[in-house]
Amino acid sequence: MRYVTQTRFYTLHAILLSAAVFCGGNALAQELPTAKPEKVGLSSERLKRIHEVMQRHIDAGDITGAVTAVARRGQVVYFEAHGFADPTTKQPMPKDALFRMASSSKPVTGVAILMLIEEGRIHLSDPVSMYIPEFKNTKVAVLKPGQREPQGQQAGPRGPNSPRPEVDFVSANREVTIKDLMTHTSGLLSGGLGGAVANVQRLPNETLATYIPKLGAVPLDFQPGTRWSYSATAGIDTLGRIVEIVSGMPFDQYLRQRIFEPLGMRDTYFNVPEDRRARLLPLFRKDGGEWKKQPTPAFLDTRTYFSGAGGLISCAHDYMRFEQMLVNGGELNGKRLLSPKTVQLMSMNHVGDLFHGLRGTDDGLGFGLTVYVTMDEAKAPRWRTKGSFGWAGAFGTITWSDPKEELTGVLMIQQPNEVVQRDFSTAVMQSIVASNIH
Repeated sequence: MRYVTQTRFYTLHAILLSAAVFCGGNALAQELPTAKPEKVGLSSERLKRIHEVMQRHIDAGDITGAVTAVARRGQVVYFEAHGFADPTTKQPMPKDALFRMASSSKPVTGVAILMLIEEGRIHLSDPVSMYIPEFKNTKVAVLKPGQREPQGQQAGPRGPNSPRPEVDFVSANREVTIKDLMTHTSGLLSGGLGGAVANVQRLPNETLATYIPKLGAVPLDFQPGTRWSYSATAGIDTLGRIVEIVSGMPFDQYLRQRIFEPLGMRDTYFNVPEDRRARLLPLFRKDGGEWKKQPTPAFLDTRTYFSGAGGLISCAHDYMRFEQMLVNGGELNGKRLLSPKTVQLMSMNHVGDLFHGLRGTDDGLGFGLTVYVTMDEAKAPRWRTKGSFGWAGAFGTITWSDPKEELTGVLMIQQPNEVVQRDFSTAVMQSIVASNIH
């Protein structure tokens, strides 16, 4: 009888622990199980280095705080908060903190598109003009003879009084496709000539329905499919509008009904409900060696424009579930969003040798459908297993899936810092002491 009682106690304790370590605090969905790291081929001692790395960067003033999570074979082995939610008041970082995901939103939009592809409602090769007629007969901006292409801050969308390069407009060799948008090979507002001569501003209270058709008049930066250049907002937001048109649902509702609710992502929003806004981290940036609170950036200060390129707010719990779904081949807790073959399609290199990182100087990488893919572990800038895929956000968040090692990693921070991202990846990889444990 004592054995049965103790067994029930430890079983109950494990269930409560599983529920407590994740954000939200209620049991609306079956939680990911937890496990001792050694049971899935990781080292408990080595996983502690994640905290050591985060604390070192906090002490150095690189970041204010972080939430980190690691799972292997569907079991959470590490979930910790580090540092401060508010460094000026020394308020500790909570595990259920809500983070601005910025471009970490993009793979969610990618999954939404892939679900429609599986249903046969759209195709990767479809021209965007099939859904948004304004994208028909797109032009490409090319420099007039003797002109130099703008670089750095001179590139991209220009204000009405800014000098513009002198360009000619030529017809696109082919139309921009859904695949071009998913792989950043469209040339749509990707930091080149087209954006430098464009004057398309998003107005307050715009929606995807009112704004995205305007982008059809923007000249492309290059011929579609010939280069990889990051379309930070326009390309993926256009995909969000296509989801609305094909599904007949507002983009935020589609994501909630088709992705967030099935996966138990109960704290992922474009607009955070009032009763959860206290969990949304303030933004801090260094000013004169001190952390200073910053206002919400203008591109996020909207309640009507659902940006699948950068508008989601979420927490470590939810993105761990999203990544676990991908590692599982498109399924989580009996809810299947994608087939394994579709996840493989998402994580294939679709751009040949065009992708060399955001700076254009990194090797060993490929680019899939809204995610980058590790192709060569020896050359890639971050230590990941070949075939790993994921993406990051401008505020520092980064998440990835590793199908070979059946592993997911989630780093939530709110200061962009590639060294922190790299060190987290290294800390996760060095904790693996046995591969493919079953």
